[in-house]
Amino acid sequence: MGTISARVPDELEDELEAYLESERLDRSTAVRKLLAEGLDAWRRDRALEKLEAGEITFSRAAEIADVTVWELSQLAQERNITWVGDEGLESDLQDL
Repeated sequence: MGTISARVPDELEDELEAYLESERLDRSTAVRKLLAEGLDAWRRDRALEKLEAGEITFSRAAEIADVTVWELSQLAQERNITWVGDEGLESDLQDL
C-alpha cells in the first residue's frame, strides 16, 4: 500500500477533525474512505459527461463509472441525461 502526504488548508483540516469525531475513525482510515468516495464520484461524473457528449456508449459509461447499467440508468435519469443514439443503441441493448 502506498503513502500519500498532502498539505491542506486549516479549514479543511478542521472539517476533517469534525468528520473523524463524528464517524469515530482514525485519520488514515477517514482519509482513505473520503478519497475512495471522491474518486468514485469523479468516475461517475466523468462517465456521465462523456455519455452526455456522445463520446461513449451507455455500457462503456457504466464500465468507467464502475456501476451496473441499471445504476447508471438511475444516475443518468437524475441528471436528465439522454443517452439513446443510433450509433450505440444496438451495442447497449446487447449489453443489457
